Amino acid sequence: MTTPSSERAFDVRHVQLARALFAALAAVMVTFSSDHSAPLGLGVFSGFALATGLVFALSVWLVHPRGERLTPALLAVVSLVAGMVGSVGSWRTTGVFFGVVIAWALLSGAVELVGALRQRKTVGAAGARDGVLIGILSLVLGVVLMLPIQQYALDYSIAGAGSFTLTGITIAVGLFGGYAAVVAVFLAIAGFSPRRPEPVPAVPSEEAAS
Repeated sequence: MTTPSSERAFDVRHVQLARALFAALAAVMVTFSSDHSAPLGLGVFSGFALATGLVFALSVWLVHPRGERLTPALLAVVSLVAGMVGSVGSWRTTGVFFGVVIAWALLSGAVELVGALRQRKTVGAAGARDGVLIGILSLVLGVVLMLPIQQYALDYSIAGAGSFTLTGITIAVGLFGGYAAVVAVFLAIAGFSPRRPEPVPAVPSEEAAS
């Protein structure tokens, strides 16, 4: 028997806050690391994707009622597969980073956006807003990483500091970190925002009389 949403120990707020936490950790790890190489980027991404996938997988049973489980289930599969691919040490190359992150961003973004748009018909625009925004952000990340930046390299120097090279993978890892930061902030705000009480279904007159 499925537990009614009003009696569940966990709800969408907990999913949002858990996702915000893991996104914030990914953003912090990228931001405060001077090494924006493919191994570092895939290491952070794989941890983020695996943790996010686990959150979605648990939410299928603990949060979402029957009939609303397809979207989180698909997101769990996409994130877990991407995270497992990114966790293979020998595959942590620049090409794999771009391929895995682009595929994950486009697939998860499309699934979350379509699921949110479908959800609008049942719970209204407010309930679907989070999925729409995160879905669009993920799609934008995937599209931006598809631009020809993989082979980009710019040599520059800073007086008193030395010479440096800005590469495509450095930009890409930074973009992922920025994406994670935006997602973390938005989901944290959504998770801590006050909720409207769910409407209580009317009791049929026959049951009320009995």
